[in-house]
Amino acid sequence: MPVEPSSVPDFDDLPKVEGMPQGCAWGVFDHDGKKDLVGTLNFLTPAVMKAAASEVKDGISISLNWPLNAMSKLGIPGRKDVKHNVLYLPDSMEGMPNLASAWDDELEFNTQGSSQWDSLCHVQHQPSGLSYNGFKPDKQSLTVESTAGNEMPTLDHWHAHGGIAGRGVLLDYKAYAEETGIQFHPMGGNRIKVDELEACAKHFGVEFRPGDVLIVRTGATEVLENCTAEDFQKQAGAVMSGLHGCEDTARWLWNKRFAAAASDSVALEAYPPLRPDGTLGGLDSFVLHYYMLSLFGMSIGELWDLSKLSQYCKKTNRYSFMITSIPLHHPGLVGSPPNALAIF
Repeated sequence: MPVEPSSVPDFDDLPKVEGMPQGCAWGVFDHDGKKDLVGTLNFLTPAVMKAAASEVKDGISISLNWPLNAMSKLGIPGRKDVKHNVLYLPDSMEGMPNLASAWDDELEFNTQGSSQWDSLCHVQHQPSGLSYNGFKPDKQSLTVESTAGNEMPTLDHWHAHGGIAGRGVLLDYKAYAEETGIQFHPMGGNRIKVDELEACAKHFGVEFRPGDVLIVRTGATEVLENCTAEDFQKQAGAVMSGLHGCEDTARWLWNKRFAAAASDSVALEAYPPLRPDGTLGGLDSFVLHYYMLSLFGMSIGELWDLSKLSQYCKKTNRYSFMITSIPLHHPGLVGSPPNALAIF
């Protein structure tokens, strides 16, 4: 159920949830005794959506979706490559006349292998093992036959909510770094801090509004699409650039009341994350995924294709637009292509 963004507490004022760190938003969006399943999408109120429609002035739409097979050539361990099965119906469908000329096809793919939305079940808050709103997903609970019988906060619940139809804002950090002489590379380990995000926004005249979908460009997909498998393996141990994983960043993301956040990077935040002592770490580190997905209920988009969006924003000097996005409609879906459009 949509919630007026100004009605929810700031990060430091969120009610304490036992056993969880400050900034846990569990229960904030609950309604009529029912646990909320879509998190910060609730910030997409009718007023927010109607205002977003005023961004459409040029009659131009830009796809933000990288090809499904864009990463297949890189041989990502543990992630199945895309398999496209082309079917000639007279051969594959019983009873189809031999002279009929008609085709079907099938796709097999891992939902994390290209542009995607992470559902609120993708990564749990590691110390507790819990997802957003205190849910504890397992294979059985995620293997469901209908959304009606699905109690987990997965992407199929977006459809009852209406998906995303709102205002997008691009923070083109790669272009900002180039224009201001900042040393930056998508695989260079840069950790983009809050003051740098604000400086980037000011540079391009971006004004944030509650309910915005934040999009950050690092240039990562443009590097990856020109990589060979050998190049990728050499870079696999490198630190990926992205948002600085710290409480300040989490506080900023929540207090801006973003409905969701996406990037062209592999993980949105810089990876590997940092431990409190500043060393590269693992599960004991501050990870924005834990905060955004598990504590806020803020879905994360990764590996979006932002190159054409960047070009159009620069050409028109407009860094806000209407954005639409809807995941695949399948019960219990942990990840999905975003099917995202920026509309000017």
